[in-house]
Amino acid sequence: MSAWTPWDWKERKAAQQPEWPDLNQLELVEKELSSYSPLVFPAEIEDLKSSLAQATRGQAFLLQAGDCAESFNDHSAKNVRDRLKVILQMAVVLTYSSGVSVIKVGRMAGQYAKPRSAPTESYLGMQLPSFRGHIVHSDEPDPLKRIPDPRRLIMAYQQSLSTINILRSLTTGGFADLSRVHTWNQEFVASSSEGERYDAIATEITRALNFMEACGINLDKEVSLKQVKFWTSHEALLLGYEAALTRLDPKSKQYYDLSGHMVWIGERTRDIDGAHVRFASGISNPIGLKVGPKMTAEELDELCKVLNPENTEGRLTLITRMGAETLRKRLPELVEQIQRSGRKVLWTCDPMHGNTFTSTQGLKTRRFDDVVAEIRAFFDVHREIGTWPGGIHIELTGDDVTECLGGSLEVFESELDTQYNTICDPRLNARQSLDLAYQVAEMLF
Repeated sequence: MSAWTPWDWKERKAAQQPEWPDLNQLELVEKELSSYSPLVFPAEIEDLKSSLAQATRGQAFLLQAGDCAESFNDHSAKNVRDRLKVILQMAVVLTYSSGVSVIKVGRMAGQYAKPRSAPTESYLGMQLPSFRGHIVHSDEPDPLKRIPDPRRLIMAYQQSLSTINILRSLTTGGFADLSRVHTWNQEFVASSSEGERYDAIATEITRALNFMEACGINLDKEVSLKQVKFWTSHEALLLGYEAALTRLDPKSKQYYDLSGHMVWIGERTRDIDGAHVRFASGISNPIGLKVGPKMTAEELDELCKVLNPENTEGRLTLITRMGAETLRKRLPELVEQIQRSGRKVLWTCDPMHGNTFTSTQGLKTRRFDDVVAEIRAFFDVHREIGTWPGGIHIELTGDDVTECLGGSLEVFESELDTQYNTICDPRLNARQSLDLAYQVAEMLF
């Protein structure tokens, strides 16, 4: 096979790419992006890879969470902060309750493109091109506004840069200080049972910190208490955008996709001979691979070999997405095959995408209980085989939305349209996310 380059994916079939009306304009935009500064840096990527290697060995747990599809229209420091709050809360609950170190990776600062199962969708009896994310076109139900626009790639870069700057400021500038753990509780969550349980944990943490300080420990010098490591991730779907932000690191002589710390390959783009697998095989970032119900053990083994030929710990994360009952039937065979082959992978569970259905109102939704059931099945299978259930991959928001059914403060089907704000898939709200963290912590303990 010829030496890998960031653009040789163009020689392969690239699934789920927009039908750009002006390829010359697209080429100019990609060339402009190639001159832009990186969004993240190789040293940060290697730091994440080291943390994921720990999780691969069963010494840490990956919490990968964020929006299903980031929006150009709903982008502010407050929205970024509120999503970060929920993830930090979930991580505190998981760590405090289970004693397991939690790696925090956001579906943020780049999750602007979405694959679709059909090229068109119906809206009030009108057929429209399916919405593929704001990096491609508008979500407005207007045929003219659904025409792919290459200039949106530049907008996605700018929005991602803004998000990363906000995240860096929050995670290193005092907001994530463990002594401020009480301030992460959103107002609408605080009055709920989940918020009350979280507040009790926050109080215990504060007492522990006060005790350490009373014993003469200088907490101001403990950087790990003042700051938090937080990484970004997204699906590497639009390969022109990803390739334009891929750089050769002069120190290591390795290529890195500097659009985000971690990228993943989706269920619809995992063709072993396709463009997405070819692109991912050549970058040094941690790679995620979605594993759906149709994946065979032999196919998965071959994909692991292509994506992680040196069998490096922390390089490859397998993200199952099947639905609870299907997962119980299909996952054991896959895990046992990877065990026999000696593949060093991190297994995580996406309990969202296998549990989506359309309500009687015509809104896509998910049941909270189904989400929990799939995670429980994931844990059960790994515990039975003797492997590590290494993480969860969740779509959530910090807003008080009504997009997923159930939870302890139950959202009913008749209430879905009250605060149904997603531009694509339904997300857990902050209360449901915190509720989920408590249940996962019990599985980890």
